[in-house]
Amino acid sequence: MSAREITRQNILDTDIYCLTGEKFSMGRSNIEVVQAMLDGGIKLVQYREKEKKMGAKYEECLAIRKMTREAGAAFIINDDIDLAVLVEADGVHIGQEDFPLEAVRQLVGEKMAIGLSTHSPEEAHEAVKRGADYIGVGPVFATQTKEDVCDPVGYEYLEYVAENIEIPFVAIGGIKEHNVADVVKRGGRCVALVTEIVEAENIGEKINALRTAMQSA
Repeated sequence: MSAREITRQNILDTDIYCLTGEKFSMGRSNIEVVQAMLDGGIKLVQYREKEKKMGAKYEECLAIRKMTREAGAAFIINDDIDLAVLVEADGVHIGQEDFPLEAVRQLVGEKMAIGLSTHSPEEAHEAVKRGADYIGVGPVFATQTKEDVCDPVGYEYLEYVAENIEIPFVAIGGIKEHNVADVVKRGGRCVALVTEIVEAENIGEKINALRTAMQSA
């Protein structure tokens, strides 16, 4: 087991933030895909499954929690605060229309990181004020992985956050191998990807290609 201690402060100290998306995973299970991510050197995985039954989510998250611990990787759960607490995740990620951040903090305690999706400078500053440990910035580009997604925010908001917001952030939304270098050039040191990775025939090779593109920036 890795000696790395994952904390609220360092949870985003990585380059690629992977999310699950089983319906995009080419027939592979989340367990198979997450193992390939970890084998490829990924150090942060978010579990995001909107349509599964809670019992199935619980069983998957127990397995992924064990896998990420053994790999020294952080494990974040999207939206399901109770699930994050039950499996002892390192963090929970919430949206603007979920429970208020202060209420989530009461539920998860002081050790778990809370990430909050933001789409504007006003939301970013409000997230800092309310105690978010990190923010999601996006969608940078159009994305089809969420049904209730807002319009793309483009590079302008990403650059604003990079220059004006002091807490860690992850760029998300439509990021692919062909545009990831431009995202990095505009301040996105940590990028979140779903389909670009889970749809890849060889996930390890895709991760290497993404890292090469990021380093070129």
